[in-house]
Amino acid sequence: MTLSRKVLLLNASYEPLGTISIPRALRLVWKDTAEVVELDGDRVLRSPRFVFPVPSVVRLIEYINVRKRQGRSGNMRASIIMRDRYRCQYCGVKGNAFELTLDHILPSSRGGRTEPENLCAACKACNQRKGDRTPEEARMPLLSNPSALRYGLEKAAMYHAAESRPEWRKYLFLEDAKLVKATVA
Repeated sequence: MTLSRKVLLLNASYEPLGTISIPRALRLVWKDTAEVVELDGDRVLRSPRFVFPVPSVVRLIEYINVRKRQGRSGNMRASIIMRDRYRCQYCGVKGNAFELTLDHILPSSRGGRTEPENLCAACKACNQRKGDRTPEEARMPLLSNPSALRYGLEKAAMYHAAESRPEWRKYLFLEDAKLVKATVA
């Protein structure tokens, strides 16, 4: 399933911006809006007349102001579940995207907003048990405090995807983190 794989999108400054689909990446390259930095092995996409090498990393030709993009996330549910590492934030049970739900830490009936800082992954049993209460009222403390849930969801998605895409690691600065851990130990 070549089309289901993602492509890492870099700004003109090589700063990671997020992930995009292969067709979107090929359109950007075709329109000269982006250039291919890394190929996805020997994978190719064929049309009746052309054969396109599948990119793994593309870089925009013109710089995009990232501050305007902050706070927007394409698929918030999937990103929050990835951010929480596929674990219920109440009991710690690991599940997949179909087994986990999103829970409002401060219930929406009490003014809790549907934003990443107020959402966490929860198994169905914990979500039902907590109901329309706060974690304190339900005596169900969060495994991660809500302030720790505020880091960028797009970065969490990129780091999760980079586990299976070693060619992305240098653009996400994961190579350096690995070296630092090795020298400290």
